[in-house]
Amino acid sequence: MASIAALAARQAATLTRLSSPKTSAPAAHLIQRRGLAGAADHHGPPRVNVWQDPMSPSKWKEEHFVIVSLTGWGLLIFSGYKFFTGGKGKKEEVTEPHHGGL
Repeated sequence: MASIAALAARQAATLTRLSSPKTSAPAAHLIQRRGLAGAADHHGPPRVNVWQDPMSPSKWKEEHFVIVSLTGWGLLIFSGYKFFTGGKGKKEEVTEPHHGGL
């Protein structure tokens, strides 16, 4: 009989905790409230814009490094394509006009 009473008391306590509209103190610690604060954590040397120090890619901002790298690869691929295809674009054939002579 005592175990049934203890079980009923535990269920009542659990039901009271779940139906309580206020938040408990331990649950408040589980909610992350930092938002975008992680972006302010700087580790290492400060990053600079590409045009401020163009000869040191290790100091560039990450997004500038990506843009410059992709532009370089695109230029390399396009110029290689133009070199190996002879730079040929659309070629229009010019026909000589037919002279109505003998």
